[in-house]
Amino acid sequence: MKNKIKVSLIFKQSYNYFNPEHFDRTTRDFFLNSLNKHERLELSLHPCENKFDVTKLKGNCDIILLANNRTDATPENLIGIHESEIPVVSRVGDPHHAQKYDQLSYHEQWKIDCYFGTIPKNYFYTYYPEKYVYENVIFGLEPDIYKNLKSFDLRIKDRILNSGATGKLNLKSRIATYFLKPRNSGWYFYKLRTKCNTLSYVDYRGIRGNQFPNSNYPEYLSQYQSAIAATTYYPTQKYWEIPAAGCLTFMEMTKKNFGNYLGFKDNETAIFINEKNYKEKFQNYLSDPENSKWKEIAEAGCDYTMKNLTNYNATEKLVEIFEKLI
Repeated sequence: MKNKIKVSLIFKQSYNYFNPEHFDRTTRDFFLNSLNKHERLELSLHPCENKFDVTKLKGNCDIILLANNRTDATPENLIGIHESEIPVVSRVGDPHHAQKYDQLSYHEQWKIDCYFGTIPKNYFYTYYPEKYVYENVIFGLEPDIYKNLKSFDLRIKDRILNSGATGKLNLKSRIATYFLKPRNSGWYFYKLRTKCNTLSYVDYRGIRGNQFPNSNYPEYLSQYQSAIAATTYYPTQKYWEIPAAGCLTFMEMTKKNFGNYLGFKDNETAIFINEKNYKEKFQNYLSDPENSKWKEIAEAGCDYTMKNLTNYNATEKLVEIFEKLI
């Protein structure tokens, strides 16, 4: 067996997505649980405030891992980073926020060698220079929490679940959004998802406080045979969470959102929708909910997701990235 790769995860103690009480546990599951399980990795945790002395890692670290290239997750002052020869790998969040949070300046300040994330490469390089190294790592799906969910046949079949952030439907809000923040709103990032909420057979309830209507998201999804994954410019976590829960997934797939890199196939592992055909696709299902093909597609989508888009697969990909850098 090859020697283990020694990875030092540096993060702020206050990082919200590592908080066990946070409703979105996907980041915590990946960084604090899944990476620790891989036989090739030796993970050490370094929680801190707004500074960390990198020099103390010399001789006992192969990779410095940052939870995000923002100061909500990473201490602004990494002492000795420019004298260090240890490669630095960072997760990246929403690329369109790069300017807002001055993330490009941290590329040099933290001496980042490689970025990774779930966002498609096309979208990443819309906001980051081409010279930056970026790799797709589809993380966040912990298979164990998707076990023992309600069977497909026992779920709600005459309604379709919609979940996640959306734009507001009232006219006053839409006008204000159009003039005040046209490129930073629910209508901009989730246009089709928002439009689905106007349909009488679509169920939508947002997060209340810090939780979903059920105790966790997989259980919430498993109340329904079908659910919607729709984002305008890039796929989000729902694109693999919904099929993992055994739902027939109505999945927005367009040239604009670059979703084909996920590997789903229309009418085989998901039902692809867009702004022109979504009502027709919904009605095809609702007019014949007993048709066995819906269950077959849902099961195929679940199988594909569990084989290709879990935290295990993500960790394998990250190990490949580490090996190229050391």
